[in-house]
Amino acid sequence: MLSIKEQYQGFLDSHLLWKDDALFGLSQFITTESSKIIPNDLHINISDNEVLGKRIEHFFEYYLLKNKHYNIILKSLQIFKNKITIGELDFLIEDKRQQSVLHIELIYKFYLYNPKTSETELERWIGPNQKDSLLEKVNKLKEKQLPLLYRKETILALEELGLHCNNITQQICFFGNLFLPLSYLHTPILHLNKDCIQGFWIHSEEFTTEKYSALLFYIPQKKDWIVHPKNNKVWLSFEAISKQLKTSLSKKKSPLLWIKSNEDSFSKCFIVWW
Repeated sequence: MLSIKEQYQGFLDSHLLWKDDALFGLSQFITTESSKIIPNDLHINISDNEVLGKRIEHFFEYYLLKNKHYNIILKSLQIFKNKITIGELDFLIEDKRQQSVLHIELIYKFYLYNPKTSETELERWIGPNQKDSLLEKVNKLKEKQLPLLYRKETILALEELGLHCNNITQQICFFGNLFLPLSYLHTPILHLNKDCIQGFWIHSEEFTTEKYSALLFYIPQKKDWIVHPKNNKVWLSFEAISKQLKTSLSKKKSPLLWIKSNEDSFSKCFIVWW
């Protein structure tokens, strides 16, 4: 695992999946460049076993704490019905400039573009292991996560904090890392932010000696997926990495591969099992 500082830098370098409110009718919380400076004394308390999703929450919280325009009211507010958790509000923050309260749902996703899955563009963005998709997440946001604010259980919880749902503006902060088929790398994408394109993907049988034997590789832990490959110090040969790939693929896991072409040339690639 690489350092917290390198992971936090990867978070700051991430991009919102779309830039306006027109797509899906969902308003994005726009992060500002002024808060994207890493202090020399960076300290974010994260245990080694915390998964990527929880790390992103810590990084976003730290970003907000260092931004003079916002004040965190609370994070991870669990909502209960008959002592059973029915959902959670990610962040409630005060926007000091607008003198308003924002409810922000934070999302950080990796999607692969599979042109064979559908005839419509947005349906083609799926998770590396085909277990989720962009539209599935959007539907969950619109049908479950955002409406949670207006449930009676949430209203009661907010009233205890002196807040009312009608005075809260809802936004999402949806970061995306997009990967195209190798043959599509120079094809413009529709609807989504092109800055989110982080690399390409190939089927396992396409990872051949003829094409890749001269390069160096590394399979990062998922918690390091947001890190730039240039920070990595350990690199393996085609033969060595092929053994590791075989193990992951046999478990129907599509690993992310960092590729080093020379001292200053790096790329990211998913090797998919399907």
